[in-house]
Amino acid sequence: MILPMVRARLLGPLEELDAVLAAVQDIGLLQLDEANPTGALRPVEPDPREARESRRLRALVQDANALVAQLGAPPVAPPAPSEPSIAAWRRQFRRARRAMERLEARRRALEEERVGLARLLEFIRAFRGLLPASGGTRTHGYHLVLRGQDAGVVARLREGLAAAIGNEFVLETAPLSTGELAAVLLVPPGDASRVERLLAQAGVHELPMPEGSGGKALGQLGPGLTARRDALDAELDGLDREQRELAAAVGPVVGRARSVAEDRLLGLAAREKAAATARSFVVEGWIPAAAFPKLSAGLAARFGGRVVVESVAREEWQGDAAPVVLQNPRLFRPFETITRMVPLPAYGTIDPTPFVAVFFPMFFGLILGDIGYGLLLGLCALWLRRGGAPGSTRRAVAEVLGAGAAFAVAFGLAFGEFFGDLGARWFGLRPLLLDREHSLLAFLGLAIAIGAVHIVLGLALGVFNASRGHPRQAVGKGASLVMVLFIIVALLAALEVLPHGFLTPSAIGLLVLFPVLILAEGIIAPIEFLSTLSNILSYARIMALGTASVMMAVVANELAGSVGSALVGVLFALLFHLVNFALGVFAPTIHGLRLHYVEFFGKFHSPGGQAYRPFSHWRPDGAAS
Repeated sequence: MILPMVRARLLGPLEELDAVLAAVQDIGLLQLDEANPTGALRPVEPDPREARESRRLRALVQDANALVAQLGAPPVAPPAPSEPSIAAWRRQFRRARRAMERLEARRRALEEERVGLARLLEFIRAFRGLLPASGGTRTHGYHLVLRGQDAGVVARLREGLAAAIGNEFVLETAPLSTGELAAVLLVPPGDASRVERLLAQAGVHELPMPEGSGGKALGQLGPGLTARRDALDAELDGLDREQRELAAAVGPVVGRARSVAEDRLLGLAAREKAAATARSFVVEGWIPAAAFPKLSAGLAARFGGRVVVESVAREEWQGDAAPVVLQNPRLFRPFETITRMVPLPAYGTIDPTPFVAVFFPMFFGLILGDIGYGLLLGLCALWLRRGGAPGSTRRAVAEVLGAGAAFAVAFGLAFGEFFGDLGARWFGLRPLLLDREHSLLAFLGLAIAIGAVHIVLGLALGVFNASRGHPRQAVGKGASLVMVLFIIVALLAALEVLPHGFLTPSAIGLLVLFPVLILAEGIIAPIEFLSTLSNILSYARIMALGTASVMMAVVANELAGSVGSALVGVLFALLFHLVNFALGVFAPTIHGLRLHYVEFFGKFHSPGGQAYRPFSHWRPDGAAS
């Protein structure tokens, strides 16, 4: 349901404005709205001091956010006995940021060095037998890094070397973990100058030697490089400790400063919504009617009779201006997640959540309709619920799926299905209502009948909505509703479900109501009425999807016995059941939502509601506390 709202008005001496706003923020129930300045009342403009304070607070928030990005998400520390000044906080944050930047710069340098060392060590391991252990004069060695993605680069290099110096060279390659290609090239010393020119022309780069190698051959550097790598690891661990210590020391302060600054900015923004005379102020806002006494009592306890809290007469404000608060019983509350996926209903209209809570899991169960799949989905919903915090979207989705699983089990009993026809084969399970595999027309009739009930309910809700301000529209929707009922009665009479005598009165009623429908809603009304009838027929998708699901389950069971190997057959059957289960969760969700958003909501839902956001203390997630 949509909670009734009250437009509250607070009046008091101007010198108490900041204290009253702070109290309202502590209570956290009033959504502030612009006060209507009339007569001597004027909007409260920020003075230069407040404008300077706002700029300093925003700069502090920027500094805090930048530091949070470096430290991670710091906890909000409890209030200190005396809060530092904004300038002191900003100085502390700048020092912490400089310290973090120094640590990060040192880390980047060490990590770059370590990557280079790792590549050198990998190079040494790949060519351990070819790298000379000491500098010599019989051959001249080159340590090369080639583009590993170019498969022809080695062949072209060999061809170029053969043309330049003949076949007096050794070229060996090995892939590196970086995706590059390492190569060792050994040539006679007299050919070194020609080889270097060839490598330069080909754009082939030598592996850079580490600083401090002292002209040693690469094969001699292995032990020293390993020792340096271990020293780098130890130094990186030390940097991690320093960063954690800095975050532990500064993080809570950053959280507290950001909380204080954001709270004060909210207070300054709230001040601009007030109106004032030379001596008094007026603040207005929205609050649920049930919470109005709490606001009055809270302000009376702090200010006594100096501040007056009154409710504005309904005639002075329009219903659609009020924010919307959805409140439903615990059983229905998870389904608000579905309602909130579309714009909120306008204030004063109908909250569709209770109807979604009944019909959505019913449609889900009709389509899935299998005890085995329903139990499996229930286990998935329990697992999903365990990982979700109370009130979280994850927990709400888990509970919606749990309701769908319960209906799937219930309809599975009605249809006699346990993983398709496995229940009938193993346990002698028999349908209590109908056999979906064979009774297609009966299943189609059930789906259409439920669709008719759903659409008729939507039309009735539309009549109720329109009757509170749009009488002509209410007449048109009422005519559509009664005409749909007449058509249903006529069809039942034609099929001899009802006595045949109902057929003629129903036809006469349709003829009488048809001009009423046109007069109430215009010439377009017949087209919309035909659209309503087609909406009812679209519920046939429940039968189509449900039949497809049971047929796939039966095929999966047949696979287990039709493949030569029993093990292979069981694996194929399990895979088919898994695919069918995935489709059995996806399809009912998508089509159940469509039947609600398009067919059902279109008959009565009036979007345009604004979410209720009371003025309260700031929280890191941006929500009201």
